[in-house]
Amino acid sequence: MEERLNDRVDSLKQFVDESPDDPLPRYGLAMEYRRLGQLEASDEVFRQIRERFPDYLPQYLIHGQVLESLDRQDAAREAYTLGLEKAEAAGEAHAARELEAARDAL
Repeated sequence: MEERLNDRVDSLKQFVDESPDDPLPRYGLAMEYRRLGQLEASDEVFRQIRERFPDYLPQYLIHGQVLESLDRQDAAREAYTLGLEKAEAAGEAHAARELEAARDAL
């Protein structure tokens, strides 16, 4: 079982290497780390996504949740706020509402 989980992470890392200009493989890797409970690793990948792909909206809500799980409330609030600003600028009302609700719930 452990080997199969490592295979998934390794496969996702390979996708990241093969598609460095696509945020989706990194997002998948961050989500897999989250699913495995490896929150520090998930946080690190989300930070990479934010740096390289700041307009990739899906990252902000989940990254904020990861940060909340790590008991980093201020960082979570920052992720939600930045995502909210990006969503509003892109005209993504649904994403904006979700991010605002998450931020307000802190």
